[in-house]
Amino acid sequence: MEEFIEFIDFVQYLEEPTPKRYLRDFENPLDFFSDLEFYKRYRFSKETVIDVLLDLISNISYSTNRGLPIPPILQLLTALRFYASSNFQISSGDIRGINQATVSRIIKRVSKSLASQFKHYVKFPSTAEEWSIIQKQFYKMYKMPAMYYFHLSCIAICGPSMEFLDLVVRWPGSYHDSFIFNGSYANRFFSENTNGVKLLGDGGYPCKAYLYTPLRNPTTAPERKYNKAQIRTRNIIERTFGLWKRRFSCLRRSLANAPETIVNIIITCALLHNMAQKYNTHDNIYSEEEYEEEGGEDRFPIPVEDIQNNIIADATRSAYILRHFS
Repeated sequence: MEEFIEFIDFVQYLEEPTPKRYLRDFENPLDFFSDLEFYKRYRFSKETVIDVLLDLISNISYSTNRGLPIPPILQLLTALRFYASSNFQISSGDIRGINQATVSRIIKRVSKSLASQFKHYVKFPSTAEEWSIIQKQFYKMYKMPAMYYFHLSCIAICGPSMEFLDLVVRWPGSYHDSFIFNGSYANRFFSENTNGVKLLGDGGYPCKAYLYTPLRNPTTAPERKYNKAQIRTRNIIERTFGLWKRRFSCLRRSLANAPETIVNIIITCALLHNMAQKYNTHDNIYSEEEYEEEGGEDRFPIPVEDIQNNIIADATRSAYILRHFS
């Protein structure tokens, strides 16, 4: 009889539902990592993640992994870790109990949510006052009056604080930069109203009345001064892209995600870059001195593509050089 009772007790024990195992404190990166370790892994402080970034994904529902809810904060951290490492295994390893398939779904979900906030954090200047501030900042830095810089790889416009003002990701890499620019919003905007602003591009673009490129063969002192100022100002975009890729290493690798998710990842990383420039005041910014010590201008030679410049644009640029560099 006693053996029968023991058997019944054992069966009842097996039938009792096993309680769900939720993420414990040591599995939560906010509690598990020190402030420095957390910053190195996620590129933002704990305060910025909680007080700023978390609000941007408020529309995300709880994900599930074998029936276990994954709260938005851990989904955000999973995505941030992927942006910083481009490694699904590392992303899942830093937050235990999340497999790689779930990480992939989380990255897709978080990237889509953050990308929808892009226009709120990557803003194209819309007033004469905003353009004036940008021009003055660039002139103070590089003595290039009334100019700021743009670069076309995606279609990116960069400000003097190494922040993105505009970014368009829609064209395959096989398209020439000048072709992409001709169909861009920036081209239409500056064709109609420049507010006195001049864009800077490298020799791969045609010279326009509002888009100044470097001279191929400068011969006079003003022309050499112009080329030096043009290249120094223009190179800020190279430093910006370098910092952007170091901050979010996923941009340095071949992303294996779906095309739509890749676009959202790139847009999200631009948004996060701007927020990092604003909040990460202790970041180790790649200074101009370090840049020049590593080769500076010689690392980015002017392309020698045969592009027919507009005669009026050439004359406008020549007048500009005489007016500001003589």
